Amino acid sequence: QVQLVESGGGLVQAGGSLRLSCAASGTIFRDNTMGWYRQAPGKQRELVAYITTGSSTNYADSVKGRFTISRANAKNTVYLQMNGLKPEDTGVYYCNSKTHVAGVGTYDYWGQGTQVTVSS
Repeated sequence: QVQLVESGGGLVQAGGSLRLSCAASGTIFRDNTMGWYRQAPGKQRELVAYITTGSSTNYADSVKGRFTISRANAKNTVYLQMNGLKPEDTGVYYCNSKTHVAGVGTYDYWGQGTQVTVSS
């Protein structure tokens, strides 16, 4: 089982920056994809960005050019640098880890979430 511990959420004014961190521990398979999802009030949870073990990345169109995801594999930690924050970025941000084991299935783990609030 993988445990995910998030930090870095908070309140920031529009145009500001915030850096989220997620540390993974437990029985971690060497190949995994870690990402950030968010859920705004009244909306479905959506993918913000993800990064593979090989550091391939993908971003939601709404955050491209503003957010950067990175990871430190030796620490099993993933980061999300958020710049140029907008009020619509407000929501609960969740760390996620996915591992596919051939012949077994997919393991999917979630952090407890951290609140990000961007004021106008």
